[in-house]
Formats: sequence, C-alpha cells, structure tokens
Amino acid sequence: QVQLVESGGGLVQAGGSLRLSCAASERTFSRKTVSWFRQAPGKEREFVAANSWKGSITTYADSVKGRFTISRDNAENTVYLQMNNLKPEDTAVYYCAAMFEFYLSSNYASEHLYRYWGQGTQVTVSS
Repeated sequence: QVQLVESGGGLVQAGGSLRLSCAASERTFSRKTVSWFRQAPGKEREFVAANSWKGSITTYADSVKGRFTISRDNAENTVYLQMNNLKPEDTAVYYCAAMFEFYLSSNYASEHLYRYWGQGTQVTVSS
C-alpha cells in the first residue's frame, strides 16, 4: 500500500511563497502520474496541477498558471508544488494524489483516476 505524505503548508501573507512536498513510501512513484488538488472551506475539491510520469508532462489549472510549478525528484520519491505570488483565494487544504503505476490519462482533474491520496496540508494566505 503506497502512502503519500504532504508537508510544507502554513500561513503566509499575500504575495508570498510556499513549497509543498508529497513524499511516497515506495520507489514505483516514478512510474505514477501525480497531481495536486485543493479544497477550500465550503467548496468542492478542485484540481491544481499534474505531473505525468511519462515525458514529465505538466498541466495546471487556469487559476494557478504562471504562479505554481509542479516538479518531481524520482530519486527522492517526492513531488513538489512551488507556489509563488500567493493570493487569499489560494487558501485551502492541499492534497497530493497518485494514479496507478504506468497508468496514462490526460484527464487529470478526474479524481476517480487516482488510487492513492495523502492526508492533506493546510495553506492559509492572509490579505
């Protein structure tokens, strides 16, 4: 059973930066597509960014394009989300999720495609 552990959340002022980490418990992480989702209070969970295991394709939600960067370090079994120029509307619990090994899909926003989920990390952006 793969375990995902997020870290790096916290409280930051608008315009600031945070880097979230998603560490996996096993080495097949490099063969899984990994994404970040977030859920703000009273709202549905939404897709933020994805990193495909094949070709290192990255995809972003329009709301974070140009501000967030997803990357991975396969040697460390870790995926990162660098968040710059944070806004109060970025306040949410951020979750990382991974698809089945070798599974390829461009439908990154579909939560049912993700087999493994982390417990989430809180990001709060003050105005």
